[in-house]
Amino acid sequence: MLTSGTSRFAIVGVVAAALSGALTVGSALAQGAVEIALSVKNHRFDPAELEAPANRPIVLRIKNLDPTPMEFESESLRVEKVFSGNSEGIVNIRPQKPGRYEFFDDFHESTTKGVLVIK
Repeated sequence: MLTSGTSRFAIVGVVAAALSGALTVGSALAQGAVEIALSVKNHRFDPAELEAPANRPIVLRIKNLDPTPMEFESESLRVEKVFSGNSEGIVNIRPQKPGRYEFFDDFHESTTKGVLVIK
């Protein structure tokens, strides 16, 4: 049942966004993507160092276990995404060449750093 402040268009928009995200992850995994889990607690990444194979897309599943927002950012990977406190989401990373790719929480850059090692 719709409440007085809820529009059918808003509900359709939320459902469409959720399906779009699921299709993107499903499509990436179907293309041979590697799925990696990463969490943030007490403004620290766990694990702080990730490994993935070269030349394959990566689906990074991030859980922000802190009550405050965080912004996953990597200049070398050319990605950034904000996560609300106590939430989770996906960051899709294009296939990369072997190397070390640093990432950080832009809101807590001095304490929340990590690296993705592509082999």
